Amino acid sequence: EVHIVESGGGMVQPGVSLRLSCPASGFSFRYLGMHWVRQAPGPGLEWVAATYPDGGVQYADSVKGRFTISRHNTNHTVTLQMNSLNPEDTALYFCAREGEIGTRRGPGTQVTVSS
Repeated sequence: EVHIVESGGGMVQPGVSLRLSCPASGFSFRYLGMHWVRQAPGPGLEWVAATYPDGGVQYADSVKGRFTISRHNTNHTVTLQMNSLNPEDTALYFCAREGEIGTRRGPGTQVTVSS
């Protein structure tokens, strides 16, 4: 059974950093791309970042240069280091495996950036 649990969110002021964590189990983690996706209030999801088995990473333009995604195959965890947060980053963040990027299996973790 696939098990994903996100954590690390919070309510912070603009300019602050947060680090999200996503331990995963129940599938062949080291062979799949892993993604962070966010859902701001309102309809629609926004893809944020991806890490691939070959070490490649990709970022949405909106977070490039501020966010860093990492994967840790030894403990099946994906992290998202978020720096220079701004109010536009406010959203529910969740991680998803390749092939089901739009599916939130875990609870997600809320990030709220407000002064």
